[in-house]
Amino acid sequence: MLYLILAIVLYAILTFYRVIKGPSLPDRLVAMNCIGVMFLLILVLISYYFERKVFIDVALVYGVSLFINVLIMAKYLRKPGKGGVGD
Repeated sequence: MLYLILAIVLYAILTFYRVIKGPSLPDRLVAMNCIGVMFLLILVLISYYFERKVFIDVALVYGVSLFINVLIMAKYLRKPGKGGVGD
């Protein structure tokens, strides 16, 4: 279980490289969202490992905030001149 968490952390670090070097703004935002999903998965695995339900509650709240973040990013990228679809 701990090796799985370490592997996810390693993938998050590699994805952070895409956040820094992404060719465009949408690529960077998608990479940031992927890191958020990886953190969510780590919370669920920690909850399973330590048998604590409170981490599941935190993961649910964090997942909802990630979804709201995606909606805000999509609205931002629809505006012309932001490097998104509207350009």
